[in-house]
Amino acid sequence: MINQIANSRTPKTAVLILAAGNSSRLGKPKQLLGIGNTSLLLHTIEETLKLSCSVCVLVLGAYQERIRTQLHLSDVTILDNATWETGMASSIHLGLTWLIKNHDPDQVLVLLCDQPFINRTLMEQLITLKNSTKKGVIAAAYGDTLGVPVLFDKKYFPALLALKGQEGAKKLVKRFAEDVGTISFPKGNIDIDTEADYEAYLKEDWSYFDEKKA
Repeated sequence: MINQIANSRTPKTAVLILAAGNSSRLGKPKQLLGIGNTSLLLHTIEETLKLSCSVCVLVLGAYQERIRTQLHLSDVTILDNATWETGMASSIHLGLTWLIKNHDPDQVLVLLCDQPFINRTLMEQLITLKNSTKKGVIAAAYGDTLGVPVLFDKKYFPALLALKGQEGAKKLVKRFAEDVGTISFPKGNIDIDTEADYEAYLKEDWSYFDEKKA
């Protein structure tokens, strides 16, 4: 009976938002780009906070002082990555290490801050699929690729912590392909890396992003 109760417990989900980059191709912090009446980063945070039973950690690096002045959030833990220039892996390591130490989550949902169409519904779909299929990794599917947002079971935490340099979650999605489930995210290929990307987004020129990824 005790084991049945343990197995039926709702997994504790942590959310890790990676926003430490310097937006080198854009020339200004993409985190603060306006979308609607908010910004790229705040949109991601706001959708995350709509989830129930989760803890959220935001990792900043470049522009962290400037970005902090735009954030007044008590429900998000903000960590500053002093080694952000070494690549995304350092942000994953920093955020996940903090989560393990302070919350011991059963799974972690890794997000970037440059996908304007990410929302609560998609994140809930990822979590629901993992709980129903028992797959260790649930990734978003768009175009001809699998990537973020992506949900990792606790058993993959060591692999996440072992990433180096520019390596990110996508590497592990490929590495553990046999244990990956997917949720369709048709507009997942719409991300903002350059001024041209941002202009296409504002014009709702979705074909631009299809051609960009082709």
